[in-house]
Amino acid sequence: MSTNTSRLLSLDAFRGFTIASMFLVNNPGDWGHLYPPLAHAEWSGWTFTDCIFPFFLFIVGVSLHLSTNQKILAGYAQGPLLRQLLKRACWIFLIGLMLNLIPSFDFQSVRIPGVLQRIALCTMLAAPLVIYCNWQQQCWWILALMALYSIIMLGVSVPDADGNWARAALEPGKDAGAYLDRWLLDGHLWKRAKTWDPEGLLSSLPAVASVMLGVLTGRYLSTSLDRAVKTAWLFTAGLTCLGLGQILDSVLMPINKSLWTPSYSIFMTGWALISLACFYWLLDANPSVRLKTGMARLCHPLVMYGMNALFLFTLSGLIAKMLGFIHISAADDSKPSLQAVLYAPIKALPLTAVNASLLYAVLFNLMMLLFAWGMWKKRWFVKV
Repeated sequence: MSTNTSRLLSLDAFRGFTIASMFLVNNPGDWGHLYPPLAHAEWSGWTFTDCIFPFFLFIVGVSLHLSTNQKILAGYAQGPLLRQLLKRACWIFLIGLMLNLIPSFDFQSVRIPGVLQRIALCTMLAAPLVIYCNWQQQCWWILALMALYSIIMLGVSVPDADGNWARAALEPGKDAGAYLDRWLLDGHLWKRAKTWDPEGLLSSLPAVASVMLGVLTGRYLSTSLDRAVKTAWLFTAGLTCLGLGQILDSVLMPINKSLWTPSYSIFMTGWALISLACFYWLLDANPSVRLKTGMARLCHPLVMYGMNALFLFTLSGLIAKMLGFIHISAADDSKPSLQAVLYAPIKALPLTAVNASLLYAVLFNLMMLLFAWGMWKKRWFVKV
């Protein structure tokens, strides 16, 4: 392994691209008017939006290896390093739970799972594998996690609403993972579904595999191979994962984000590898390309996003909630939300409803970019 642990500009840019994409899809002016790529697939299948969360987990994996490898080379002991990662994961989980509690702070019905909670749980489960296992053992763990999940989902029987036991179906609320979530977290699940949760407990197993595939990528990027060679192999691995994901979609389980099926995990890892390869070639692997094209300057907004991604994600969630629960008294005695008030002049523009909704999301993104720019200018980098 190489001892070169310099920060990868490409990883920050890829992280920034992912967080910017999340802001775009999470903050439309009107949820009823969306371009199809900016909405999740209804169930099986995928859209651009379905790429975002697995990109995050893949990036978590790459970062986990790079950061732990750097600390181990600096002389950190494995035990304290593991405790440090577990502590960080606990803080991320608590931040996610806090976002779910706002504004009502109703502990009786708060949704316990969530995006940050899944990142935290995956970090907890992946941390010992990153610290104590070599790459061969990590490969076996990836296979074991996906195999165990597949066996449970396809072979375990669960009771239906009438108490009759039957093999679980890969349908909303009818799979084994949904049954486990209702058993352990009843009343604390996704409010729009209530009987299942897209960030449920059982589907965290293949989600950990997504993180570990990122860890293997981080290991590869840490080698002393020529960077052009690394780029080529990242592309090759990405195309291979896309093909394998499509095969598993046909013969095992469909590509499905809500279930985080193995086909989904591998397929989205393929897109993550290809995306990272593009950023890596433009920003890290080939300095002449970066200088001639001004790519570093073009990607700088993404880098600013990527260097404070967790803080900006949390801040965006708080702002979105405030815009929803703060209401303004209007002249007609109505009390529209602050979001509705801000969206009204955009909605009144001579635009189609879907374009007005998109414009609001773009403006929200630009507002978050101002926060990112201000923090970068002050060299404020918030870490948990």
